[in-house]
Amino acid sequence: MSWLEQLLFDTNSIAHILLLYTAVISLGVYLGKIKVFGISLGVTFVLFAGILAGHLGLTGTLSTLNFIQDFGLILFVYCIGLQVGPGFFESFKKGGITLNALACGVVALNILVMLVLYLCFMDTSDPTNLPMMVGVLCGAITNTPGLGAATEALSQVFGEGQSVPQIASGYACAYPLGVVGIIAATIAIRYICRISLKDEENKIMAQMSENPHAKPHKMTLRVENAALHDKTVLQVRNFLGRDYVCSRALHDGHVSIPTKDTKLYIGDHLYIVCAEDDAEAIQAFIGPEEYINWEEQDVPLVSKTIVVTQPKMNGKTFGQLHFSSVHGVNVTRISRSGMNLFADRHLRMQVGDKIVVVGPEDAVDRVAAMMGNSVKKLNHPNLITIFVGILVGIIFGSIPFAIPGVPTPVKLGLAGGPLIIAILIGRFGYRFHLVTYVSTGANMMLREFGLALFLASVGIKAGANFVDTVIEGDGLTYVWMGFLITVIPILIIGILARVKYKLNYFTLMGLIAGSTTDPPALAFANQSSSTDAPAVGYSTVYPLTMFLRIVTAQLIILLLCGVI
Repeated sequence: MSWLEQLLFDTNSIAHILLLYTAVISLGVYLGKIKVFGISLGVTFVLFAGILAGHLGLTGTLSTLNFIQDFGLILFVYCIGLQVGPGFFESFKKGGITLNALACGVVALNILVMLVLYLCFMDTSDPTNLPMMVGVLCGAITNTPGLGAATEALSQVFGEGQSVPQIASGYACAYPLGVVGIIAATIAIRYICRISLKDEENKIMAQMSENPHAKPHKMTLRVENAALHDKTVLQVRNFLGRDYVCSRALHDGHVSIPTKDTKLYIGDHLYIVCAEDDAEAIQAFIGPEEYINWEEQDVPLVSKTIVVTQPKMNGKTFGQLHFSSVHGVNVTRISRSGMNLFADRHLRMQVGDKIVVVGPEDAVDRVAAMMGNSVKKLNHPNLITIFVGILVGIIFGSIPFAIPGVPTPVKLGLAGGPLIIAILIGRFGYRFHLVTYVSTGANMMLREFGLALFLASVGIKAGANFVDTVIEGDGLTYVWMGFLITVIPILIIGILARVKYKLNYFTLMGLIAGSTTDPPALAFANQSSSTDAPAVGYSTVYPLTMFLRIVTAQLIILLLCGVI
């Protein structure tokens, strides 16, 4: 039976390492599906399975565990960066500024409460206590990337010692009540502010009808404005000052695809697609709306949805491609990430976009060939973007930054470097001819795989000392401290957002879930509302919050632990 003993306990055996990780991850993922009061821990339970394995003496060499941990962390944060990159800068526009400012308040208060509890109840002379509190902070707001960033930063300050794995103990103590506390605080705000869910839902519906977003609106107009007679489509657009697409024109019983130089005459019928907010103004300027059965006209026109899969189209604007004048077709609208957008000529295309093209069938087919229109290509991973980004991210994260008063140069490390580069590539990669599109399934697969490797490694390394820390040490202290770190900032910012900014409760629920990067809280919010307000609030603050959670966890370790 020596082969079995070697398989189970030989830390230098590759088979042992593979068996250990597959067993830990399998057990953790399986147990993570179990729901208690409707809440499950998901893949995060891999951490607890790793702790169990480490406690039982099932481990590997430190160098191997560190490599797998760092590799998993890089995959995880890089895929997060690619996901949030396209919306990171957009989230600061319009009402997003207020929501992001409130989310920053939650992040700042989380850190402040953690530091106050540390100074009041912990032994500040012990250099391992502050890292433990950072672990409690990450667990309290259920932010695993922050744990990864802090763990990686510890190796810069302390080196590979006992204090590095101990941070996971604080995280594990605070995480379960962190999940519960976020939802409990959200519910508490509802009762404190005496909020009626039905009234909040009605207010959202009223706002949606009174203030429609710039979504596509289709209509057929009869030209009756005498000032437009013998004027071109471009001249009419300039006169009106509103953007629209005229995809078909009916003149003297004949249908054509108008270009910018097509002249209009009194009595012509135009099929127009515009932003919903502009529909009334365009109709008042051109003429009344009338019904025309375009399918029965003399020129057979087709409307086709085309998927952009050609890499060279990435980043090009609709105006650059001259669809109407060169190709004889019009692009009326675009679908991106489940949202319908008006095809403004300044809007840049991205691989994965779905565009609606109207025109003669042969012309539409030519445009489809130019765009790629191959769903199969979207399923093919763009590995060059992933590995080039990780390469640049590792280099960027390794550059030391000297900060006055701090003896140790600060580095963004293996978490911050790839994260920032991934955000920049996700937003500006098209300028360097990088196709940044990654299917949702592929992104989630890489993220979950990297996260599982990271959590398993952290758990295995922390397992040997976990029981002593929790039972014989300050485990219960970490639990109640973590709960306060979770609840106090949410209550303060939540009540402020409701009382001062009159934020709709469903949007507030999404804001809270996004500011804590907590999917279970978002799922709870979505179940409470029939609108997409929670998802909008979540997606607006999630990119900036995720970035701040990762960077601040590192900075606390690098700045404070380097000094204390």
